[in-house]
Amino acid sequence: MGARKRITSEKHKEEKKQLAFARLNNCPTSTRKMRLVADLIRGVEVNKALDVLRYNTKEPSKKLEKLLMSAISNWQKKNEEARIEKSNLFVKEVYVNQGRTLKRLRPAPQGRGYRIRKRSNHVTIILDSLNTSQQEVVSQTN
Repeated sequence: MGARKRITSEKHKEEKKQLAFARLNNCPTSTRKMRLVADLIRGVEVNKALDVLRYNTKEPSKKLEKLLMSAISNWQKKNEEARIEKSNLFVKEVYVNQGRTLKRLRPAPQGRGYRIRKRSNHVTIILDSLNTSQQEVVSQTN
């Protein structure tokens, strides 16, 4: 690996250490269904997002609620002295990517078989504090 690539990869690793995020891999729900719920919490304050997920009737909302709690726990480990109420924590990014697809056969008439695709997805939630993002905007303008 060249020096330039090594320096940029180290820079990306340092930036990733500063982020508070959680990932859910191979969740057995289609990406389309999961994105409907993920769109509800994108850019929303954490407590409101938890309320939205808790009272939503869709099945993926339970898994996203658990993932959001994991992301909050990861944020608390990185910022031990900070409190969630004071930090104005919000959901910075939520993205849902397609995971593996399990292919199954279902018996069909006249000896045929229909293919069933059992889809899964990968979900990533990234949290950020409103205080830190405001500080970055101020430092970029100066």
